[in-house]
Amino acid sequence: MKKLLVSILTAFMVVTIAGCDSNGGGGEYEGQELHLYNWGEYMGENLIQDFEEKTGAKVVVDYFDSNEQMYIKVANGESYDILVPSDYMIERLIQEDLIQKLDQSKLNCLDLLADGVKGLPYDPKNEYSIPYFWGSVGIVYNKTKVSEKDLKKQGYNIFLNTKYKGDIYLYDSERDSFMMALKALGYSMNTSDKKELNEAYEWLLQCVKTMEPEIVTDEIIDSMAQGRKALGLIYSGDAAYVMSENEDMGFYIPESGTNLWSDGMVIPKNAKNVELAHEFINYVASYEGSMDNSSLVGYTSANKEVMEELSGPGGDYEEINAYVPRTGNNKDEVFTYDEATRKIISELFSKVKVAASNS
Repeated sequence: MKKLLVSILTAFMVVTIAGCDSNGGGGEYEGQELHLYNWGEYMGENLIQDFEEKTGAKVVVDYFDSNEQMYIKVANGESYDILVPSDYMIERLIQEDLIQKLDQSKLNCLDLLADGVKGLPYDPKNEYSIPYFWGSVGIVYNKTKVSEKDLKKQGYNIFLNTKYKGDIYLYDSERDSFMMALKALGYSMNTSDKKELNEAYEWLLQCVKTMEPEIVTDEIIDSMAQGRKALGLIYSGDAAYVMSENEDMGFYIPESGTNLWSDGMVIPKNAKNVELAHEFINYVASYEGSMDNSSLVGYTSANKEVMEELSGPGGDYEEINAYVPRTGNNKDEVFTYDEATRKIISELFSKVKVAASNS
């Protein structure tokens, strides 16, 4: 997701790059603008410039660092042509009628997509979204400090093993932290059972009170690439980058299950340039756009050909198990959206962070 050494992106910046059609004549969308709202450091180095050259349009990019931050702007009526939210947020945006159905006659990319990222529960017919990246959540670990035997035996409970006190990272995400705790306890990460949620809260409290974790977000990428701690919870694409930078790093997903996530491209109801938005979706999902994105960022391409090439012989992520999401484990789940449960988890995680700061 975030190859920091080569990234030219900064969260919350607005980047406007003027382009022209590489074939001359200015391009079909000359003089038009596309307003994109995306995660920071989540695009290939040439993606925007190449799209501008292809179409003649200008792309204006705003960046967000959480689905909730993005949601607030969209719910308050700010206009964008393309958003790149995560699965559960796409479900929420559909429920609240904030995004529009895609015009399938304007899309030429559906047949290019990997089967594992099509027809997911939040949008089973891909009526509203086309996948951007997909992946999982797991444990990045320093193979010189942590044995895979311990990981297989303890799973997420390794984050309670005092052998690693002061030597772990937790990810500053309420959903993924509760996923880890719930899976460690043998529960579904989509549970709405208050007893199970409270048990997960107590598990996280024990972790922050006894293990002295550092709670981080993107800092984990560079830090683990430099081997600064023994282990941490991490997104698979970030782990793929870490492993490509440091051969002592490994990635493990416990058998108790994980979050199989995907981020998708959607068009808001108040988009001003719907035609150009469909053009952008097609380009990002194409071989050219997907290769640029995934080879730089490290997250799994939704384009089947690109995914297989990058993970195959001679590919950038050959033999890096974090690049291709795990399949076949029935305990792996996709997040679903439930507002009542979200509020409970948010309140409980705030208490966990307070406890961590007081420890």
